[in-house]
Amino acid sequence: MVADLHLHTSFSDGTYSPEELVLHARAQGLGALALTDHDTVEGCERAAAASRSAGLEFVPGTELTAEHQGEEIHILGYFIDTRHPPFLVQVARFQEVRQNRIREMVARINELDVPLNPEDVFRLANCRAPGRPHVARALVASGHCGSLDEAFERFLKKGRPAWVPKFKISAAEAIHLIHDAGGAAVLAHPGLNRVDHFIPLMVECGLDGLECLHTKHSPAVAEHYLGLARRLKLVITGGSDCHGHSKGRPLIGTVRLPYANVELLKARASRYPARRSVPAGPFSPGR
Repeated sequence: MVADLHLHTSFSDGTYSPEELVLHARAQGLGALALTDHDTVEGCERAAAASRSAGLEFVPGTELTAEHQGEEIHILGYFIDTRHPPFLVQVARFQEVRQNRIREMVARINELDVPLNPEDVFRLANCRAPGRPHVARALVASGHCGSLDEAFERFLKKGRPAWVPKFKISAAEAIHLIHDAGGAAVLAHPGLNRVDHFIPLMVECGLDGLECLHTKHSPAVAEHYLGLARRLKLVITGGSDCHGHSKGRPLIGTVRLPYANVELLKARASRYPARRSVPAGPFSPGR
């Protein structure tokens, strides 16, 4: 049995509904899947129900944006308690920051005499964790850009006039937040962020795993991180990072993680029973 542990739905910046995602997972011959939408767990309940009906194992998860020494990184949380009150409080704050970022991007686009309304972006996104892809889709839908690539090139890429930096929590805060919700914390696609030099420091903060297998990791890069994970005694994970049709062809099932790794990840998560107190170092959008 194989798994894909990095998947997105329309509850963040993917295009599939949770039910559609599960249907594609079954069609790809997967035995287990994880939903890791950005800064939300809203789609997990529906994905879990669809997975039960399809005879697949479901892993509730999320993907948090963090930083260490000024470098952006993404931390995946697995087997988290999706109803954990302190976790949901913090995630709601992340979502508020995301929504304010959308308003700022649209304001900058308006300054360029492009009449886009933030409410049009929120209506199109139809989720609590909107991101740049939703602004790009709104620009295309309103006829201001001919494609998503054009929207990013003209307005939304870093260095372009409507790019707005994300507010990020520290890597340690992200790891602790996931642990407090009963989950295991995994560094996503390390080959894209090139942060090898501080992975050992993240291990000291409680990092549990490393996403060694990823669509954008070459075989050589994957081997490098497989070796690093073994040396640091981290759980090896992998996923396609599928966003449906929003980033070209759907990628679900292109990374096939042996199921034994899911069991190891589950065992690691069992070390962290969900705590019912507010996590240390609470996130503040205004700081």
